[in-house]
Amino acid sequence: MDKLANITRQDLYDLTHAELGIPKSECSNFVDDLFAIIIQNLKKKIKVKLSLFGAFNIRKKNSRIGRNPKTKETKIINSRYVVTFKSSKLLLKKINKVS
Repeated sequence: MDKLANITRQDLYDLTHAELGIPKSECSNFVDDLFAIIIQNLKKKIKVKLSLFGAFNIRKKNSRIGRNPKTKETKIINSRYVVTFKSSKLLLKKINKVS
């Protein structure tokens, strides 16, 4: 199995331009606006659900004690928010090629 390269924003601009046939400047605005909307809603702790793809959500992780495995030094890891993603059943079927 070949190792696939990462898809960059520029790749998304080009793919959108090829698929929709609109100017690249509009494609870049579209892609950037899409990411901005997702980020804005996650900052407000609003779940972002993309139908047939999946859902992004914010989850709070409590503070805990961590340990540096090399030095065995303990340190408190502060509480923080993390982004979680749950894929849709359709996406999982397509990835796993289940019909």
